[in-house]
Formats: sequence, structure tokens, C-alpha cells
Amino acid sequence: MSGGEWCSVYDYRYIQGPSGLDIDHLVPLAEAWDSGASAWSAAEREAYANDLGDDRVLIAVSAASNRSKADQVPATWLPPASGYRCQYATDCVADKMRWGLSVDTDEAEALADLLGDCPDVPVAVTLAR
Repeated sequence: MSGGEWCSVYDYRYIQGPSGLDIDHLVPLAEAWDSGASAWSAAEREAYANDLGDDRVLIAVSAASNRSKADQVPATWLPPASGYRCQYATDCVADKMRWGLSVDTDEAEALADLLGDCPDVPVAVTLAR
């Protein structure tokens, strides 16, 4: 596709054309490694890195917001668009559950604080492994 307009949910910026977008791993690859992927086979890590089986895992966001996030987790980074934070938190939890990844204490506290301000909605998870 060579044209169109996309909304980057991290910062609610509208991007004209795909060149201003990055595809972000909602749970960064480095975080996945630290949370259990280091014990996976190369094939499992490749499957995680290219997971198209759940729309929440890889998302198109503005290049600027993706670079500000880098390898950070909810304990150290939240989307600038506060209206997306509940979705971000539930999607992070779903992604970690999908792949059987662990959550450390700081991340668990940050997610609990964040989700405490969110509506109580069910989150469907389809296990990848």
C-alpha cells in the first residue's frame, strides 16, 4: 500500500502513508527474552518475533512513539495517549499470557496500578505455545 492515513494509538497521531510508521512488538523482544524466551528454541523465538496470530502482539504506531518506548515495559513507559493506557495494559497481559512469559515485581505493580483505573472487561487469550 502506498497511501492512506493511520492512527498511532500510542500517541493518537495521524500518519499519512506508511513511511512514518513502525511495527512495534507490544512486549519488546528484549523483555520477552528476560521473561522466559531465553529458554525457547530458535524456532519459538522466531515465531514470537513474527506472531501474526493475535492482532495485539504487533501493532503499527508512529515511529517517534515506538522509538520513545524502545525496549521498555509498563513499569518504565506508558503510551503518551492516556486514553489508550487501559488497552495497552490488558494487551500486555494478554501477550505475556499467550506466550507464557513471566512478569517481574515492578511490572506487576505497574500493571496493577494501571488496571486499577480501568473498566473491568474480559480479555480473551489464545495460547501460542
